[in-house]
Amino acid sequence: MMLKSAEAGGKDVPLYEDDLLEEEAKDRQFVTALARGLDVLRCFRPGDVGLGNQEIAERTRLPKPTISRLTYTLTRLGYLTYSERLGVYQLGSGVLALGYAMLSGLDIRERARPLMQDLANDANASVALGTRDRLSMVYVECCKGPGTVTLRLDVGSRVPIATTAMGRSLLSVLPEAERDYLMESMRERFPDRYPAVKAGIEKAMEEMDRYGFCLSLGDWQSDVHAVGVPLLSADRSAVFALNCGGPSFILSPDYLKNEAGPRLAEIARQLTAR
Repeated sequence: MMLKSAEAGGKDVPLYEDDLLEEEAKDRQFVTALARGLDVLRCFRPGDVGLGNQEIAERTRLPKPTISRLTYTLTRLGYLTYSERLGVYQLGSGVLALGYAMLSGLDIRERARPLMQDLANDANASVALGTRDRLSMVYVECCKGPGTVTLRLDVGSRVPIATTAMGRSLLSVLPEAERDYLMESMRERFPDRYPAVKAGIEKAMEEMDRYGFCLSLGDWQSDVHAVGVPLLSADRSAVFALNCGGPSFILSPDYLKNEAGPRLAEIARQLTAR
């Protein structure tokens, strides 16, 4: 049995519509055309059979003529392929090569995997390692427990920073200026929901101070519970986060607080110390 995920179109609307280009474009060194091309690639989601120019335009909020030029260029470069039969674009092998090059350079994945898998087995849940991409967390490693009930998330999946334990724990260790910038971006993007989002993040900051980890109990999806901890690379050059999450009927708040949370914090400590 698979629980719904944000990518799978669950009823809970994710908080990761993360278009920050308007602010970034004020930088004179910022190449807007390149950013738009990357946003075309970014708009593809797990489960997409393919996207036409109209769908890409809607997701990126860019004019369709601009999208047509971008998809043409990306196809010529091998980052997209075009299906004549379906009339849609799909991600090409060029994207896979970039992703693999990035993942293969993260030695922390290899060191974290056995520790993550042990916890996943004991908790009968998913344990993931992620890093920030705008207002999202992107999974770079994921281990699953032996049970048949799992989250439909894997390497490459994106979850929102604002409502997940993984995202909130990462926010807790960011420089204040970076955290304030992200909070302001959330306020501008989700004004109606921002008070609740801000309250959830503030509660998570208090939990981080008190326990060394934070919880998300139905905040992202109503039937999902999780605990998260931040993780700094051994040389302190990169910031990641770990989570342990699963269906609420398997992961109780008490279990997350008394068992999974402390173990996750210890995993982060071991990985940072190496």
